[in-house]
Amino acid sequence: MRFTQFLEASHKGMAVEVSGKLYGLAEHEEGFPGTLHDLLKAGPDALRDAHRRLSQARELDPATIRYLPPIERPGKIVCVGLNYADHTKESPYEQPTYPTFFPRFSTTLVGHDEPIIRPRVSEQLDYEGELAVIIGRGGRHITKARALEYVAGYSIFNEASVRDYQFKSPQWTIGKNFDATGAFGPTFVSADELPPGARGLSLTTRLNGKIEQQGNTADLIFDVAELIATLSEAVTLEPGDVIVSGTPAGIGWARRPMLFMKAGDLCTVEIEGLGMLSNPIAEEGPQA
Repeated sequence: MRFTQFLEASHKGMAVEVSGKLYGLAEHEEGFPGTLHDLLKAGPDALRDAHRRLSQARELDPATIRYLPPIERPGKIVCVGLNYADHTKESPYEQPTYPTFFPRFSTTLVGHDEPIIRPRVSEQLDYEGELAVIIGRGGRHITKARALEYVAGYSIFNEASVRDYQFKSPQWTIGKNFDATGAFGPTFVSADELPPGARGLSLTTRLNGKIEQQGNTADLIFDVAELIATLSEAVTLEPGDVIVSGTPAGIGWARRPMLFMKAGDLCTVEIEGLGMLSNPIAEEGPQA
């Protein structure tokens, strides 16, 4: 099952992708099933029923809608740093033996085709293509053996990072949480459409058409099941929570000369089986 959230005129809506076409309903139309977050909270049967109903709805013209993040306001967005060995080698850190978790806030999220905003206080806006894991069942102290039962599906994330702010302190939070720097989507793909743990999927990040990152989710140091099990030792996971699993080598900060995104650029992240997330880069406007 493949779900997309959208904005049509002033109305939010839900769609499903079937054979490359979008079928859906806006929130003011009869039969609208609710948001993806609503459906995940209601359980797998609600998700399947919504897919069936939306598959019979009207066809949407992609040119007339704006894409929203698959989940606009997750209860938690937990990111993972240094989760590919090749990326750790290009960083100033040693390879950790425990996942490097840090938070990202929902106010940072933007959808597919929406601009990632370079803040006026920095020129060091970097790209990071990543696999996003979307939780479907709540729980704590989840065993690794059962962890994948808690995954509803997957999507794509571009965790644009403001590097000079990231390195202002030992904690990375501020550099990872500028408004409109977390591109997410466009499609939620249910776990049953992908290999277990979304393992073995190629990941490619392009800036203005040039490949800058090329990795594979098989190379995650802490795989999806281990991330869920480890995180749930401390945190109760809830339906709609998002785990952003880490980026492979090739970030702009590690280049010489460094390569950062600027207004007019186009950054795309493509993950096998999930599609492509594309975002133009724009400058932050003048202060109000």
